[in-house]
Amino acid sequence: MVTSTPSPDAEWVPLSAVAVRDIFGPVDARWWLSGGCALDRWLGEDIRERPNIDVSTTPRDQESLIAGLPAGLSAWIASDGNLMAWADAQEDTDRQPTWIHDDDKGVWVLRVNVEDGTDRAWLYRRDPRLQLPWDQAVLDIDGVPVGAPEVQLVWKALRPRPEDDVDKDAVFPRLSEQAREWWERALLRIHPHSTWAIHVRSPMFPAKASWNRARR
Repeated sequence: MVTSTPSPDAEWVPLSAVAVRDIFGPVDARWWLSGGCALDRWLGEDIRERPNIDVSTTPRDQESLIAGLPAGLSAWIASDGNLMAWADAQEDTDRQPTWIHDDDKGVWVLRVNVEDGTDRAWLYRRDPRLQLPWDQAVLDIDGVPVGAPEVQLVWKALRPRPEDDVDKDAVFPRLSEQAREWWERALLRIHPHSTWAIHVRSPMFPAKASWNRARR
C-alpha cells in the first residue's frame, strides 16, 4: 500500500485493454475504454503509441468503480498538477480525472474520466444535446466495453492536435455510413468552429467527395 503521495511526474506504464477488463469486469459499474485506446481497440491495431490508457464511467458509477480496484492499485484525483488521495476527497470535490497508481511498481497505469448519461443514453458532457443510446455509444469488442469511434472523434474535434488528425485519418474511412453521418451532424451542431468542421458536408456548404476521407 502506498504510504506517500506519488509524484505526478512518475512514469506512465499503461495497462492493456485486457488487463483493464480483468480489473473492472467483475465490478457492478458502467465503464468503457475511451480516447485513443478505444480507437485502437475498435480498429484491432494500434494507430500510434499512446502515453496512457483511458477508461470512462458515469458520476453514479464512479465510486463503485474505484472501490473495485484490487490491492496494490490506488486512486488519486489530479488537478492543476496536484494530487489528492481519492479517500481524502470531500463529497463536492470534482473527482476527474482520477489517476490509478501501481503502488508496487511506482508507476501510473490508468486514467479514469467521468462522462454523463442517463439509464438509456450516453450524453456528451460538453453539450448534453448530443446523445446516443448506450448500445450505440459503447460497443462490446471481444468482451471489452469500448467507446464508439464516432464518439471518440467528437471528443477530439474541439481542438484537434496533429496526433488527433492521425487518429481521425486511420478511423474515419472505416466508419459505417451511419456512424459517419452521425459524427458529421454532431460536429456541425456542437463544434462548428473545429478545424475538422471545415471539410464536413452540409446542405449549405456541400463538400467535395474527397473530404473527410483518408489522405493518400
